[in-house]
Amino acid sequence: MSDRIPSLHSVLSPTASVKNAQSSLRSCSYNNANCQGMTTRKLGALAGGKNQPKNPIKAVLAGGIAGGIEICITFPTEYVKTQLQLAESVKPPKYTGIVDCVGQTVRSHGILGLYRGLSSLVYGSIPKAAVRFGVFEALSNRVRDSNGMLTSTQGLMCGLGAGLAEAVIVVCPMETVKVKFIHDQSSANPKYKGFFRGVVQIVKEQGIKGTYQGLTATMMKQGSNQAIRFYVMTSLRNWYRGGDPGKEIGLLTTGAFGAIAGAASVFGNTPLDVVKTRMQGLESHKYKNTWDCAKQIWQNEGALAFYKGTIPRLGRVCADVAIVFMLYEQTVKFLNIVWPEKTQ
Repeated sequence: MSDRIPSLHSVLSPTASVKNAQSSLRSCSYNNANCQGMTTRKLGALAGGKNQPKNPIKAVLAGGIAGGIEICITFPTEYVKTQLQLAESVKPPKYTGIVDCVGQTVRSHGILGLYRGLSSLVYGSIPKAAVRFGVFEALSNRVRDSNGMLTSTQGLMCGLGAGLAEAVIVVCPMETVKVKFIHDQSSANPKYKGFFRGVVQIVKEQGIKGTYQGLTATMMKQGSNQAIRFYVMTSLRNWYRGGDPGKEIGLLTTGAFGAIAGAASVFGNTPLDVVKTRMQGLESHKYKNTWDCAKQIWQNEGALAFYKGTIPRLGRVCADVAIVFMLYEQTVKFLNIVWPEKTQ
């Protein structure tokens, strides 16, 4: 009997390849229906990628955990990027560059000044990443092939859907509050004394609409952001696997792919990010709408103004995307242990 039925270890081992599973399947006796059924079910799971969360709730949990940890690590770069984007072209310029921005902030407010507005992003990054990965998995599970694989185009479209969803549900109000907090930091007498008091004050003064400034620009930015990132990630993963959907992608490789995807999104949509930031700042009343904001930047500051804050944003986003994808993958692995996927 032992020469005809594969051991459980050879089929269920985490290191078992699809090829080995197929070999084990062929070695089963066709008269042994239980063995054949068990191996076929496991083969399907391996072929689909054992870490792929088919349950969107699991993706929501993993995304939220990853997003919360990531923003606490990378926020200072977000702060500097936002300050440079808010600084309009005046002579002499308020900041001569990244180092000067950091120096002025630390001298005026101490090292914790670089974390002004962190609370708004912590409260927002958890649901943002949760919505992003939850929607992406919900959409992608509908279009994956029998091996659980996505094409690059499918990755782009699912990423676009995830980006638009997170923009409307979470990102626009979160980013508006964050930008106002950071912009308020540069005032002689900051008026926002804390996250919740600040939100209440914004709503009292401007209504709920005040937390949705720059919605169009935010949707354009987030939609293109996630479309580019998931397109690049899907393309790199498919290239790395080389036709073997069961091939594991290591943690550092995932991080490297994430950094590349983040860099691609920075160069692809920083102009949208600059417009969004201006529309959400304390001086947003100067602009009639998103298009008028872009027009005024072009006329008054020139084309290069659309790439203000690119370098700090590049550092922040590359680290952001790399960390989030690595944390997401590891969290999904843990959840798959304590909350196994159904194999049927």
